[in-house]
Amino acid sequence: MLKPDFSKYTDGLVPTIIQDYLTNKVLMLGFMNEDAFIKTTKENKVTFFSRSKNRLWTKGETSGNFLLQKELIVDCDNDTLLIKVTPSGPVCHTGADTCFNETNNDFSLSKLETVIADRKNNPKELSYTSSLFAKGINKIAQKVGEEAVELVIESKDNNEEKFLNEAADLLYHYLILLHEKNYTLKDVENILASRAH
Repeated sequence: MLKPDFSKYTDGLVPTIIQDYLTNKVLMLGFMNEDAFIKTTKENKVTFFSRSKNRLWTKGETSGNFLLQKELIVDCDNDTLLIKVTPSGPVCHTGADTCFNETNNDFSLSKLETVIADRKNNPKELSYTSSLFAKGINKIAQKVGEEAVELVIESKDNNEEKFLNEAADLLYHYLILLHEKNYTLKDVENILASRAH
């Protein structure tokens, strides 16, 4: 595996861009020294060198919002890192999913997947999603089947609202099933991409 040339900078710190593995959204920028790089590659949790604390700092060490490394890329000049991650919670200290002040109100399937993963890993008492995970694979698979049948039934009529609501219900429960099996939409996209000839 290639590693950056830390000697290019007088302080030995290499700029490190963090990008969401699923959405390609840029999440934050940090700095790594060689020790942070080694720790990150060994543990698959992003560790920076904190200039303010003057020490290694694993993102999420206090909040639990770790950045789980999926892919690590060194740029063509060998002096900048791009790390694609799966965040286990909000990335920014403001509670936003990115430090670049993007609107947090836009809905996307990747945001829904993030919420679903959080409800699986950090169950909430009144969460329907958490309650489904607690019931296990049989109940989750059953719900997907029920929602698929309901969508088929609604597709035979001309009620747009009912059809779209059933389509949303099926997609939501399908995402829960994927996460229960430890997969994401990205894994399904990869299969579809492999079939595109």
